[in-house]
Amino acid sequence: MILQQALRRELAYTAGAVFLVMLTFMLTSLVIRILGMAASGKASPNDVLMLIGLATIGYLSILLSATLFISTLIVLTRWYKDSEMVVWFSAGISLRDLVKPVLQFAAPFIVLALLLGMFAWPWANQQSALFRDRFEQRGVMSMIAAGRFIEPAKANYVLFIEGMDPDMKYARNVFVANAEADKIGVALAHQGKFETMPNGDRLVVMENGRRYSGTPGQVDYRIVEFERYAVKVDNKPPESEAKLPPKSRDTIELIRNPTRENLGELIWRISLPILAFNFVMIAIPLAYVNPRLGRYTPLVFAVLIYLTYSNLINLTQSWVRNGSVPFWLAWWPIHLTVFLGALVLFRYRQNRSLGGWRAVFGLKRGSAATSGSRA
Repeated sequence: MILQQALRRELAYTAGAVFLVMLTFMLTSLVIRILGMAASGKASPNDVLMLIGLATIGYLSILLSATLFISTLIVLTRWYKDSEMVVWFSAGISLRDLVKPVLQFAAPFIVLALLLGMFAWPWANQQSALFRDRFEQRGVMSMIAAGRFIEPAKANYVLFIEGMDPDMKYARNVFVANAEADKIGVALAHQGKFETMPNGDRLVVMENGRRYSGTPGQVDYRIVEFERYAVKVDNKPPESEAKLPPKSRDTIELIRNPTRENLGELIWRISLPILAFNFVMIAIPLAYVNPRLGRYTPLVFAVLIYLTYSNLINLTQSWVRNGSVPFWLAWWPIHLTVFLGALVLFRYRQNRSLGGWRAVFGLKRGSAATSGSRA
């Protein structure tokens, strides 16, 4: 059919342009945010491109839903503004006839939003968290180099290692100076090694050395010879899947372990494809343009609907996480309300000549006037 071909073709061109524009804005904001993290020491500069790519993959489902919503609005609004819709209506096409071609175009977007929300979103968040944890775990270990004094920002010691093997297992001529209250301690050893404790602590262990401790300016220094003297250089616990936040956990794991936090995250993932579908259903009747109003008036309402809808979903997530509302009662009422609102708006647009709420309830002016005369 000519209508379906024309509509799908224009939707494809518009969706491509809208997607590129929104992707550019999103990438710009991600670059600024992640570069700020790298500058503040929260992420490795070498991982910036990977973190940007992972964040882009994570937000693709939201981006596709917004692209579908905006492109449908833009195309149908232009048809109304340029009187193309009048021509189609004159040819016997109704507003309901637009639903099939628009949904056919939207079906791949909805399926992609489902797959990305269920699999790509947690995977991208998990990989991003691993990159950040790996950078934080390196801590002092990544700073250690032969012949270099190391003074960690959050520690009260200075470490010096003259030489070490490439695998960072053994070290020679190790020097450690630390300050406690008004005393200073200095430990020296000709050899040492790196060890990892079961809880994930990383240690530099000095062997067969000597330690000097005392107060500067006084002669009461204490000299102790030791066989082993350990300096903890990292207390980061080992990585564990259980320690991952809910947004980084697999969907299957959320289902198998239905805690309140997991169910709250599951609501968001379930909502992504439903969100895209409801946006399409709202966009078709919302695209109507009154010639007396601006062309982009529907876009203003679209922004308000998008913000309200997404914030209500976030609010539902918080209720489930807090235990205020059970999961089975939380995930569907908002989506059903929006869908019914779209049907009401469809009814209103199809019967605009009746005006007001008569269009919704199917009342006719003639019948209303007759009933009034009879009364």
